[in-house]
Parts: sequence; C-alpha cells; structure tokens
Amino acid sequence: MATLITGGAGYIGSHAARRLLEQGEDVVIIDNLTRGNRGAVAALQTLKGGTLKFVHADVRDRETMTKTLRERRIDAVLHFAALAYVRESVEQPLAYHDNNTAGSIALLAACRDAGCVERFVFSSTCATYGAPDPARIPIDEECPQHPINPYGWSKLHVERVLEDFQAAMLSLDKPFAFARLRYFNVAGADQQGLLGEDHDPETHLIPIAIFAALGRREPLKILGTDRDTPDGTCVRDYIHVDDLVDAHVAALGALDPSREDRRALSYNLGIGKGYSVYDVVKAVERVSGKPVPFEEGPGHAADPPTLTTNPSKIRDELGWSARVTSLDAIVETALRWFVEHPQGYNK
Repeated sequence: MATLITGGAGYIGSHAARRLLEQGEDVVIIDNLTRGNRGAVAALQTLKGGTLKFVHADVRDRETMTKTLRERRIDAVLHFAALAYVRESVEQPLAYHDNNTAGSIALLAACRDAGCVERFVFSSTCATYGAPDPARIPIDEECPQHPINPYGWSKLHVERVLEDFQAAMLSLDKPFAFARLRYFNVAGADQQGLLGEDHDPETHLIPIAIFAALGRREPLKILGTDRDTPDGTCVRDYIHVDDLVDAHVAALGALDPSREDRRALSYNLGIGKGYSVYDVVKAVERVSGKPVPFEEGPGHAADPPTLTTNPSKIRDELGWSARVTSLDAIVETALRWFVEHPQGYNK
C-alpha cells in the first residue's frame, strides 16, 4: 500500500513527502505544477528509503485520480493541493471554490470509486475561524468558524463535505477516517537543507522580509499599523514546516476507521504564541545581521488583527507539540535555504 500526497510538489507537500520517504514508505505525488515546483520533486528523487512516483495531474481530473489510486493501491491520502492566497481569493473567489472545494469533492469521489482509501488527512486553515472575538484568542478547536474571505470558506466547505462523505461511507459499511488540520502560519525550511520555500509570487511575510534584507526585492510593505494589537501590526502564530509535517504523520497514524473516537479528528497547529509583523522584521534583522527596509501602508479587511492558537488538544490526544518554538530559529532555517538557493530550485 502507498500514500498519496496531493500538491506534493509544493512547499508543505514536498516536506511531507520527504518525511514519509525517509520512513521507508511508498509515496505517490499528484501535482498540476500550477503552484508546485518540479525542482522539489527532483530533490525528493535523490532520497533513499521508500519509493516515489510523480503524476502530473490535477485533482479535479477524476478519471486520472481514480486510476492512480486504484493502480497504486493507495490506502491513505494527505491532501495539500490548494490555492492559498487570502487576498487573491477575494479577487478571484470562483477560482478558489473551484480549485479548493470542487477539487476536494472530485478527489473524494475518486477515493470512493477506487475503493481502497481508508484514511484522509485534510490541509485546512485557521482562516476558517475568520476574525474571532478577542475573548476567544488563543483559538481552540471549539471556536466558532465564521470565515471572512473566500479562501477560508473554500476550506470550511471541505470540512463539512468530509463529515457528510464519511457518514455516507459508514452507512455502506465502508471504512473511512479523516483528520482536518487547521494551520496557523507555516514558515521555515527543511532543517537538512534539501527543501525550502519557492513560491511565485511569494506572499509570505518571512521570505519577503528576508528578500528585502538581502536586497533581492523592493522594501517590505507593512500593510496595517493601526490594528488592535500591542504594536499596531497583525499578530500571527508561526509554526515550522517540519513540525507541521510531524503533526500530519501523527494524525495519519492515529486515524482508525474501526474506532469511533479515531474516525474524525480536528486539530489546530501552531506553537501557541503570537508574533507581530514588527517582531518578524526584528528577527530577520537579528538572524541576517542586515536591516530590513520597509514601508508602511493601509491594511486589508481580509486580514484579522490577531490569529494565535491553543495547541493543547493535539498535544494531549496525540502527544504532538512543536519543537521549534523560537521565531529566530524558524527564520534561520528559511534564511539558510534562500542563501544557499538564490534562484530557488533552479540553482
């Protein structure tokens, strides 16, 4: 049996593939390369351990998905494939609902048709919580989910689809268990240096701040300095990508269709501490030894002022907690990747 990783040529998916391959598992990557990177797949193919198969396809291609699942005897899916730019989702909502929601539905239909997938881990997001009442921060899994942008809605729709799909499968006496993992801000790079973050366009704060410090782009634009936060800028909970992958492995291992308490798992993933935009700027300056030039501008309504989590549920139930909890340590791994790979995977 093998594990399918959708979006496995992307930032998080490639790191997850590395972890499974190093554990000696057989991995199949599906990626349409719209946002993924063939260079990440090439890097993964240098690893020893399990076997890797890459299929250039879209999860919305139900025929190809069903054929791949059946022929490769896939019993578990890690579903990362998605569009994930909040502001872009406001400008292009149909693209997000088509790719993220409809794509996930097509994937689940293929899982049903193939008849071999029993465990499914879904890459969800803290954006499903919207802009919570400050009294609910740090956010736990019981916080009401009220997205404020199409990206968050596209992911929340899939969470509900998974519930309905599971109920239908169980009514047919077919095993199916799923986990929905709601990420906070993922950052950093593979601590062994093989993989990193290579987006085009790059919208994540830490890479942009690093590029500004290295003189590879224009000054960082800090959008919103009048938020209801200690220093007026947005506060986020950052989690290192390797820790995030560990949480996926833990969730996948915990899923058990035969146990009612392990059929549907929901966890927030973060370190339990928030850092502001200015905090990130200062961390990049400390780690790089270079100033980060920046300009201030108006904020965006799609960006909640504060998003931090209480990760105690996954710690108590699965024994997972983030190991990299220093913002400087997260920045250091990202900086090392960008210095060693100035042109990304095209170096």
